[in-house]
Amino acid sequence: MAQSSNSYDANQIQVLEGLDPVRKRPGMYIGSTDARGLHHLVYEVVDNCIDEAMAGYCDKVEVVIQADGGIRVKDNGRGIPTGIQEKTGKSALEVALTMLHAGGKFGGNGYKVSGGLHGVGVSVVNALSTHLTATVARDGQRVRQSYERGIPTTGVEFVEKTDETGTEIQFYPDPEIFETVKFDYDTLRVRFREMAFLNKGIHITLADERGEKAVKHEYCYEGGIKSFVEYLNRNKTPLIEQTIYMAAEKDFYKVEVAMQYNESYNENIHSFANNIGTHEGGTHETGFRAALTKVVNDYARRMNMLKEKEEKLAGEDIREGLVAIISVKLPNPQFEGQTKTKLGNSNMRMLVENCVTKGLSEYLEENPREAKRIVDKCLMARNAREAARKARDVSRKKAGLFSMPQKLADCTSKDVSEREIFIVEGDSAGGSAKKGRDRRTQAILPLRGKILNVEKTRYDRALSNAEIRAMITAFGTGIGEEFDITKLRYDKIIIMTDADVDGSHIRTLLLTFIYRYLRPILEEGHVYIAQPPLFKITKNKNVKYVYTDEQLQEYLAEIGDGYEIQRYKGLGEMNADQLKDTTMDAEKRTLLQVDLQNAIEADELFTILMGENVEPRREFIEQNSKLVADLDI
Repeated sequence: MAQSSNSYDANQIQVLEGLDPVRKRPGMYIGSTDARGLHHLVYEVVDNCIDEAMAGYCDKVEVVIQADGGIRVKDNGRGIPTGIQEKTGKSALEVALTMLHAGGKFGGNGYKVSGGLHGVGVSVVNALSTHLTATVARDGQRVRQSYERGIPTTGVEFVEKTDETGTEIQFYPDPEIFETVKFDYDTLRVRFREMAFLNKGIHITLADERGEKAVKHEYCYEGGIKSFVEYLNRNKTPLIEQTIYMAAEKDFYKVEVAMQYNESYNENIHSFANNIGTHEGGTHETGFRAALTKVVNDYARRMNMLKEKEEKLAGEDIREGLVAIISVKLPNPQFEGQTKTKLGNSNMRMLVENCVTKGLSEYLEENPREAKRIVDKCLMARNAREAARKARDVSRKKAGLFSMPQKLADCTSKDVSEREIFIVEGDSAGGSAKKGRDRRTQAILPLRGKILNVEKTRYDRALSNAEIRAMITAFGTGIGEEFDITKLRYDKIIIMTDADVDGSHIRTLLLTFIYRYLRPILEEGHVYIAQPPLFKITKNKNVKYVYTDEQLQEYLAEIGDGYEIQRYKGLGEMNADQLKDTTMDAEKRTLLQVDLQNAIEADELFTILMGENVEPRREFIEQNSKLVADLDI
């Protein structure tokens, strides 16, 4: 399908340095050597394919997890140049795969816009693989070169004549580098679905050849980010039927914005720069928010829906129930922030702001019925926010919301890094936990029953719930516009509920509350789930605690007859010493850290499990009932 071009050839592969540092400090190049870093290898190779697509030379990408655990990625782009590179005297293919910062993204005319790991690319994948084979079709022939841990084991060898163009990379991650070399299909599936949304018309196929039955997903969205918004809203009730789409281009800079309101109380905004998720926001997101707030306020004033003496709507009022995707494509993106996921290019703010101001103003003028529904929702959100503020002010005067809850048994340490709080259901379990804790570092906050489901509740009503107020006060960060992560009073927030269905429900309600109202606490890794045992087995005065049915069966087979077994229905059935030994003692316990790897998937899951619509929840339970049974959760 490719457009013919002579602008991408061997001399545009520029060289900055060799590969030696990559194997010594892989975390500097791929972030980590755990499962996240492992999957980043695949993204790096696929990002190169997407760069070809953004340049207009590729529309098909195939990714295969092979039966032997390797990965194969193939595209129908122009193919990596294979001619001799003047500066090195080597094939440009070998240069691109064996020298760090060598590629068509550094100046020249190879790519005007690119994603990739900021230009590091496939050479890092090569360095961190036991074997890698690159096969390139271009200039009427197919050639191949193989490598081991970044070192060529063959020259660039002729394979056959062909009319095709494109690149195929096959690689095997090095188990000496990575904690695991087992790829997770769903992790890749979610990322490639996102890529297909962000690049309309590109056909991405993911297949898994492991196991008895091959699995395959194909993604192609002609609607692009409009389809993305509609996908995110599919389990919600839309406030307006249309998805509002706006786009603008200037030189090599491109802006796309799609948005749609639903009847929920949560904003769901995701921004991207060159297909890279900018989770910390940046100039493009700032421009979007500024334009949205100004346009809606101006319209509401002009239509007399917002009276002259009334204060203008706040940004958070206008974003309630909004799903939006902001996608920008630009040369030389500057990434900033703690995790390098914040766009810093200053010119993108004005480009996005102008695009949204023009597009949204036109939409509101041309669709007065929908515009009124949007403004009405914003006004209701403002009223709820004002009611919540007044409730906070009253609580302050009564020393209710901002004084520590009476039922909190706090710890004595002043060092936040060693302080942890257990959120426990019920007074009985709370009593055992208080007796079994380390008073210096462990705080206990017992909750009474199930907290409010905030997924179905507006902000003001959530704050009227005593259990939610107790948690907000104990955590210390505040909430909403007053939220400040630096005031968090504990390094670990540990949810400790019964190992039964009710306990699972309470845990989900607590996670929903934290995700919707205190999300940075979750994003920064402060939330954990305690793992209390399910069974106590006693034989000849020897006591063993086990945590799953599988562990139970294995242990019983090991010890033979003559044992006593107790199944714990709840934490309250354990005495303080048992709870301490099994669930609270930092030397013996098992904690699960709640990790927000994908905000889009998390939002979807909370919507399904805790939202208004019953049918998506029924489907989810039917599809995952075996998994739930297997995990005993």
